[in-house]
Amino acid sequence: MIFIKNTFKFLRDIYLSKNLVFTLAKNDFREQFLGSYLGLVWAVLKPSLFMAIVWFIFSIGFKGHAEEDGMPFILYLMCGYIPWFFFSDAVNGGMNSIVSNKYLVKKVNFRVSILPIVKITSIFFIHLIFLVILAIVFLFYGYFPTIYWLQLPFYISMMFFLVLGMSWFLSALRVFSKDISQIVSVILQLGFWVTPIFWSLSKVPEKYMYVLKFNPMIFIVEGYRNSFIYQKWFWESWEFTPSFLAILSLFFLLGAVIFRKLRPHFGDVI
Repeated sequence: MIFIKNTFKFLRDIYLSKNLVFTLAKNDFREQFLGSYLGLVWAVLKPSLFMAIVWFIFSIGFKGHAEEDGMPFILYLMCGYIPWFFFSDAVNGGMNSIVSNKYLVKKVNFRVSILPIVKITSIFFIHLIFLVILAIVFLFYGYFPTIYWLQLPFYISMMFFLVLGMSWFLSALRVFSKDISQIVSVILQLGFWVTPIFWSLSKVPEKYMYVLKFNPMIFIVEGYRNSFIYQKWFWESWEFTPSFLAILSLFFLLGAVIFRKLRPHFGDVI
């Protein structure tokens, strides 16, 4: 009972700091991307260049791969890479949010638990820009908005809570061990290739499908494609939903508990 009460208080305190989170996120965004003339351009250019290279290789270099599931390959690719880019960037940023804000951690009255949220929110601003770009590219190819686009906030919020739970967990451990960064980097590299970003789930043999259910980003990536391409509601595609909700719940609760337990020791270690 005490455990539930303390966890609820931890989450309530974070909610009460929502205005501060938004203010700090805007400041972080300005410092990162608006400090120079081309700051925001570089933030968008890097992932855009990667998508362009992959599109060129598969559509032009290999030829005959101009479409995937009946959709222009560039649209299929963007629906997969844009959420993955936010996920990987947010996990890395959230993981390092404590060690990169030492001066705030040592302030007695500051809620350190909001620092991962601040970083994730700051990176989310870039994600919104990419969503606008994605919509423009769809319009360019003659695909107009549908009612299924309205479910996009559901998948975004699910991804946000997943990243937040991971960030609480990883940022708390990162304070005590630099090796966490290297481990996460390797896992993210592996995760990129086992997530259907530029390949289709339909190409995976059924006997191996259960392994992919341990990858929560498949639910998100397929959710984006359900919204933009396949035109399916989230309740119509349940194959990866139970495993995703289980992983989300595990990381969110475990992250909140671990962070709350280790938080009193941050100032001593940093």
